[in-house]
Amino acid sequence: MSDLPMNAVILAGGSGTRFWPLSRRSRPKQFLALDGGRSLLQATVDRLLRWIPAEQIWICTTEALRDAVLEQLPAVPPRQVLAEPEGRNTAPAIGWSIRSMPSEARRGVVGVFPADHRIADDAAFQAAVEAAGAVAASGDRIMTLGVVPRWAETGYGYLELGAVLDAATGLREVVRFTEKPDAETAERFVASGDYFWNPGIFVFRGETMLAALAEFEPEIAAGLERIEAEPDRVREIYPRLPSVSIDFGVMERLDDLATMPVDCGWSDLGSWAALHEILAADDDGNAVSGDALAIDARGNLLWSDAGTVAVVGVDDLVVVRTADAVLVIPREKAQEVRVLIERLRADGRSDLL
Repeated sequence: MSDLPMNAVILAGGSGTRFWPLSRRSRPKQFLALDGGRSLLQATVDRLLRWIPAEQIWICTTEALRDAVLEQLPAVPPRQVLAEPEGRNTAPAIGWSIRSMPSEARRGVVGVFPADHRIADDAAFQAAVEAAGAVAASGDRIMTLGVVPRWAETGYGYLELGAVLDAATGLREVVRFTEKPDAETAERFVASGDYFWNPGIFVFRGETMLAALAEFEPEIAAGLERIEAEPDRVREIYPRLPSVSIDFGVMERLDDLATMPVDCGWSDLGSWAALHEILAADDDGNAVSGDALAIDARGNLLWSDAGTVAVVGVDDLVVVRTADAVLVIPREKAQEVRVLIERLRADGRSDLL
């Protein structure tokens, strides 16, 4: 365990759309074992348990997913699995999680981690989080991790960097958050060396974040105070909180936000195409999971959860088979799975959602 005490908040909601048909509302991405025997949620907790005791790990999920979280994470105390009555975005979720901690924990360092990201180098990740935690512990600065970009990615948000605050650690000021850029802009960002990918991982003293919420989102802060005073009213009060992301509600409004660089093989696994980038591939670039066969085919992702997938003479496709659905989509359009979800919803196909 680390010498730096830290509580961890893992955000584990999700609607189960990006990896359809494998993911569903009742089984969103964090419950899937996409690159190994453990689910992404389990791998996230395993990684944190390297230096954070289970008694200091908090999971924020939804009522619909709480039982699945408890089943996958028996080491985490059930009282620390918080179930939102209704999803209200990340600012209320993070604030509620902090308010649910003992006062001593709030005074200490808190890290916020998505449940469904992949980290290739756990040791490098831990070192960066602990370095950010040391900065947060020494004052009231809110920290974010910044992933050193490995290519000009258009599917990620970016952090624009300002002054170097500590040359030894690479600590930098954050000038602004930048949304997903087009290809030309992403190339310029990466070539400049003044941008990091934004992984949505934050480190701060709990009381510092609560103070920031009170300053920038007073309606959320007031509602969370009422819930703490009257926890039996959470189902009444929580759904009324404004639905605001932590980026928009707090981070983008700070004038002293800083970022700690990390180079740990991070991926948010935001689509089937992203999964193709991390799975082992054959000599023709075909990444395969399950019973699948590729002949005269190149650059495909073939995933079989039931039965066999076979392709001949096709390139750069995603082909996914489950017990009740088959997806075929060009890799470059993998993000457009959401269009299928919208159509299924409009057609009333709740059996496939």
